[in-house]
Amino acid sequence: METASNWRSLFSSSFILVLPSLIISLVLVYCCCKFAHATDTLLPGQFLTANQSLVSKNGAFKLAFDCSKSHQDYDYCGLGIWFANSSSCDFDYFPAWQPYLTPGVSSYNLSVSEEGWLQIMVDGHLYWLSSNMGSTSISAVAVLLDSGNLVIRDQVNSSMVSWQSFDDPINVVLSGGYLGFISIVETSPYVSLSGFFYSGGTALLNYTLYLDSTRRRGFVIRQYPDGSMFAGTFPGWMNIHEDGDYGLTFNDPHTYIHFTRFGFVRFAKQGECGSILWSAPESLCDFDTFCGPYGICSWSGTCTCPVGFVDPPSSEGWYHAGCSRNEPLSCENNVTHAEETFYPIDGIHRYPDNALTLVVTNMTQCESSCLMDCTCVAFAYNTTCSLWFSELRNTVVRDSGSNGNTMYIRIATERKSGSRTTRVVLESTIGVVIALVVGGLILFLRCRRKRFGASTLGGDTGSLLVFSSVHIKNSTKSFSEKLGEGGFGCVSEGTLPDRTIVAVKKLKGLSQGEKQFRAEVQTIGLIQHMNIVRLLGFCAEDCVRFLVYEYMANGSLSRHLFSKSSCKLGWEVRYSIALGLARGLAYLHEECKDCIVHCDIKPDNVLLVEQFCPKIADFGMATLLGRDFSRVLTTMRGTIGYLAPEWIWGVPITCKADVYSYGMVLLEIISGRRNSEKIKEGGFTYFPIYAAVKVNEGDDVMCLLDSSLEGNADAEQLTRACRVACWCIQDAEDHRPMMGQVVRMLEGIVDVEVPPVPRSLQSYVGMEGPTSADFCISEVSC
Repeated sequence: METASNWRSLFSSSFILVLPSLIISLVLVYCCCKFAHATDTLLPGQFLTANQSLVSKNGAFKLAFDCSKSHQDYDYCGLGIWFANSSSCDFDYFPAWQPYLTPGVSSYNLSVSEEGWLQIMVDGHLYWLSSNMGSTSISAVAVLLDSGNLVIRDQVNSSMVSWQSFDDPINVVLSGGYLGFISIVETSPYVSLSGFFYSGGTALLNYTLYLDSTRRRGFVIRQYPDGSMFAGTFPGWMNIHEDGDYGLTFNDPHTYIHFTRFGFVRFAKQGECGSILWSAPESLCDFDTFCGPYGICSWSGTCTCPVGFVDPPSSEGWYHAGCSRNEPLSCENNVTHAEETFYPIDGIHRYPDNALTLVVTNMTQCESSCLMDCTCVAFAYNTTCSLWFSELRNTVVRDSGSNGNTMYIRIATERKSGSRTTRVVLESTIGVVIALVVGGLILFLRCRRKRFGASTLGGDTGSLLVFSSVHIKNSTKSFSEKLGEGGFGCVSEGTLPDRTIVAVKKLKGLSQGEKQFRAEVQTIGLIQHMNIVRLLGFCAEDCVRFLVYEYMANGSLSRHLFSKSSCKLGWEVRYSIALGLARGLAYLHEECKDCIVHCDIKPDNVLLVEQFCPKIADFGMATLLGRDFSRVLTTMRGTIGYLAPEWIWGVPITCKADVYSYGMVLLEIISGRRNSEKIKEGGFTYFPIYAAVKVNEGDDVMCLLDSSLEGNADAEQLTRACRVACWCIQDAEDHRPMMGQVVRMLEGIVDVEVPPVPRSLQSYVGMEGPTSADFCISEVSC
């Protein structure tokens, strides 16, 4: 008994001594378990699940699964980088960044692979994988920085970043982030802002904000699924970098950019919900085609349909598919059972796009002009007569509806046989037409002679004049003064009644119908750029098609480069021409609503005005590509010597075909010789391949310069131009730059690396692996 008592006493004493250590150990274990993932770093072999998180050191951001901030406007529930310090600001309702993961997925694990990739596994399957364009590392870790940027970097060398969330911003661009052609790591050549909004866990629509590289301080917001677009300009006080890489940055720790539900982008103070520093656009109506065809947009952002049109069913208020007619017009499907009239739409704040201007003296003539052309769908008269021949888009009215202009839309109504109203309308219409023909023709022609061109040619309105074939014939003196002739028709000099000299092109071999011709002409007619020849008007009568352009006094670039009778262009002028031509093409490819591929860029189609400013001409072969389509299948077009390889290979054509042609023209501007000119005694050597080899081998490119310039050229500009030309004529279109990049290269904003030698050029001349030693040029010495 005494022994047992001693054992009990000994155990009690030992327990009392060990108890504090045991408690401390349990507390440590508990704390370690509780805060195992309350860190900013995810190590290799660790997993982040729905009940765990990464928290930045300053506690401002957390990478976690969160459903507590679901909001009726945003309703996002899932994994993302969230603002940890909640406020009442609306940007707290959606994450500062999120992977492309279905909302509500909670059974996942996030980890860093041994190769340095951030990956998400769902039910044992790879669901999402980060891009990785940097150097891989077997010791990579994921770190949530105080800026809210999630980076994958080397454990030892923190400057080795292989991926970061700032390169793929979703909904928000945080302070320290950026947009455009800049990056602190080599992970992405271009950064744009994406916006996603949900309802009931389903993505309803999304947006993309990206900088317009071809126009200073410009940006574009594209809205899906309808694909409508808004183009604007950042305010002057925002930090746009135009030296070096082109992009937007801001380093104020209390500012951010974010999307609202309906595609408005805002620049605001963080934590100060009412402090909006800048926003765009002003209204949803600013998105082109927001209300769809024939839809009318009120300035408050609601879509309605005009009388005679039906509003198609739409399950969501943010998307409007447009309006369709209750009754088709007589031009549609050869309908004969309907009569037509015009219905007024009052309070017009902004007219639809693509209006054609007709010079008349009063509204009655304007209405009759539209009524007599069955393809005319609407008209408006306000000093000048505006006619529309395609479906109406972007019609904006004031909310009050009382102020503003009036537009008259053509609608069809069912005919009531024997109706007195029908007879009255028909008789009135015939009376008006007769009165116009007999009583108003002389007055109309007299006023037209006095005013023709004054209201439209004198202003930069983008309107087009509609000519008659008789007037075209009189203006050109029956086409007696021919300026030139090409594959699509001859060009003659003409003089309008106001003594404006014009160039009139008579098209031949045009098989498309009048409606299609008008639609394409309207698109080309909207182009307003200093490096593109302006289309002033057109004529479309029966099978006759004329295009009326502004007149270029200095003729074509071809004439000045290759004609012995013309004075040679100096280097500064040539470089300016090359830069202007690049800017014009960049506008066609990247700034127009529809990408316009010229398809026949060559010196003959580059015209020069005063001070030798270049203007792209001859859109007879132009192809319009909708923004939703990056390629178009077409037959062989263009001019031999300027054709991109894809024309010959029969693959789909993109705007990169123009880039190739531009590269060939640039070589001709540099050398002053045709690309197909014989430059080797006793044989034929293709000049572009010679130039590509010289540039690739890093030799002095002064030997490629036009010998008539006697070496008088800026060496740095010449090297830059030669490299740009050789990049443009690469075989693979993906290796060719966009024209906006070409502009920045020639401007000296972007460095130009040494390009490889295009192998297709070698095959064209039966060469394999040439070097400069293979060439001997008699005209120049290299």
